[in-house]
Amino acid sequence: MNEHLQQLTPTSRFLLSAAAFVVVVAGMKAADTLLIPFLLSLFIAVIAAPPLFFLKRRGVPGSLAMILVVGTIIVIGILIAWLVGGSLNDFTSNLPKYQESLKQQSTAFVNWLSGLGVEFNAQALTTYFDPAKAMGMAGKLMSSLGNVLTQAFLILITVIFMLFEASAFQEKLKNHAESPERSLARVEAITSSIKQYMVIKTSTSLLTALLIMGWLWMLDVDYPVLWGMLAFLFNYVPNIGSIIAAVPAVLLALIQFGPEATLWTAVGYLVVNSIVGNVIEPRFMGKGLGLSPLIVFVSLVFWGWILGPVGMFLSVPLTITMKIFLDSNRDTRGLAAMLG
Repeated sequence: MNEHLQQLTPTSRFLLSAAAFVVVVAGMKAADTLLIPFLLSLFIAVIAAPPLFFLKRRGVPGSLAMILVVGTIIVIGILIAWLVGGSLNDFTSNLPKYQESLKQQSTAFVNWLSGLGVEFNAQALTTYFDPAKAMGMAGKLMSSLGNVLTQAFLILITVIFMLFEASAFQEKLKNHAESPERSLARVEAITSSIKQYMVIKTSTSLLTALLIMGWLWMLDVDYPVLWGMLAFLFNYVPNIGSIIAAVPAVLLALIQFGPEATLWTAVGYLVVNSIVGNVIEPRFMGKGLGLSPLIVFVSLVFWGWILGPVGMFLSVPLTITMKIFLDSNRDTRGLAAMLG
């Protein structure tokens, strides 16, 4: 097989690789209903594995350590469903009312500008800069989050099996790999980098969510827990994730209280994300796992197109994993550098 590939011209190899890439992408998009729970399970398992291994190193029996970790996951899941579920249903049911209110405010703003003598195409402005559409997109995002919550049992079972498999994976690699030491070193380098990234990013995302929830609660904006959860999820998307997470809360503040509260809401998001993203996170994360802003945006669009809103949330972790995997191989380090 390798001999046949070497006989191909560079153009033919490129076209063959591009065709294989298209087939793989089409397969992932067709299987998104299966792929989304699997990737979410993998994401949770990567975060849960370090506490599991820590307990085992401390002498806790494996079965007891698994029960403690899985029990913690279940408690957190129930807490999230309890806190977010009611707000999610309430927000979805009130979404048409919010959209109508935003349309009325947009019309009033256009009329106010016209009264000042500003001439423009009012219909074009309301078509291309309609806040109601942005609130509608937020509603679709929340519906996708609700669909994920309905698959919680399947995700939990998959996480449990992944954690069991992670405990025995190293032993299997030692017994069946051609060069166990080299393979173990490569796997350890990849998994440790991914775990480090995920643990630090999850911690800073949780801090961002708590600060946002507290700020919105002080401003009396509706559904602060829901917007805190959204801030937690989109904190995994650097540069533009905080903007996406802020839009629905800012628009809701506009509907509830007017321009002044809207300004304070936006300022709160700006301050929190600036401190966490530019001061706290770089102090622990460093710059070794950084991605270029262009790659972040492209990965957001790419994974969002394949997997929907969940793909947007997972876009950077998936791309970071790909970058670490490429960087671990000498032949593909150039591609990893291009992503940086």
